[in-house]
Amino acid sequence: MTQHRPPLIRSRALALAGALGLAVLTGCAAAKKSDGEVNIYSGRHYNTDKELYKQFTAETGIKVNLLEGKDDELIVRLKSEGENSPADVLVLVDAARIQRARQEELFQPISSEALNRDVPANLRDPAGSWYALTRRARPIMVNPALVAPSSLNSYADLAKPELKGKLCLRNRASVYNQSLVADILQQQGAAATRSWLEGLVANVKPPFFTSDTPMLRAVGRGECGVTVANQYYLARMLSSEAKPGDKALAQKIKVVFPSPTHVNITAAGVTRHASNPEAATRLIEFLASPSSGKGYAAANNEYPLKGFGENPILNGFGNFQPSPVSADQLASGNREASALMVETGWK
Repeated sequence: MTQHRPPLIRSRALALAGALGLAVLTGCAAAKKSDGEVNIYSGRHYNTDKELYKQFTAETGIKVNLLEGKDDELIVRLKSEGENSPADVLVLVDAARIQRARQEELFQPISSEALNRDVPANLRDPAGSWYALTRRARPIMVNPALVAPSSLNSYADLAKPELKGKLCLRNRASVYNQSLVADILQQQGAAATRSWLEGLVANVKPPFFTSDTPMLRAVGRGECGVTVANQYYLARMLSSEAKPGDKALAQKIKVVFPSPTHVNITAAGVTRHASNPEAATRLIEFLASPSSGKGYAAANNEYPLKGFGENPILNGFGNFQPSPVSADQLASGNREASALMVETGWK
């Protein structure tokens, strides 16, 4: 069978559809889809996710059809498709992206006792539009040969003058850094956040990186002494699947969890025009459940919604106290945080 396509799509949307050729939404067209199918657009790209979808099908009889793509492209695609979209579930990474999808009215609110039980209140939309599936921390990562880990107890310490020329940072386009700044902004206010950002930028050793992995390699090589990065990037470098040389570099890096530690999410919602919202809700409930959630988090070396899981590499990093700032607050503060980053020279 062929995939359903909206009859009228702008040329931009057609170009985007080509860009999203990373995966193909299999199975029947949305108009012909049975009640026993659910279509998911996902910003995640892990084979273990597909195994969980197979498990869901085995337990429920509901077939899962998957399309994978970049988060921002999926948002544009879903908006372009409108009521003709085949998507029932949208999975995105980072609270700001989830909030953007909500603001574009791409979700419909759902009510679920299971989700309200399994997903902590600070990790879901108060209106029920989206629910977190995993947690991801962004701690300080340091090369002890250049910077004493004991000198770093908070993100504020990264602005200390003695770290001038020793700090590596990912660029301001990173939603992970935007959410970190939004976290500080919620806790300390605009004036204190601006002062912190000025000190932070003054300490940076150029260039600003476009990805966490090369930035961590620079820390491991001693090109800079400290950075902030999502924990799963370092975990990947320490895994058996790491690229040659990465493990040796990663072993030179120590994770320092500030008190509290900034935490972000992967989240999902039922799309506004879902043709099978009941099955979509069941799938999100399945992914957020304690049993399936372990596998969903393990796929990317992330943390489950509660506790710290059983990943030996993550357990080796130690535990942390999560920031009290909710995912909804992170999303709401993104615009102001981004503006402050521009104003203070974060490239």
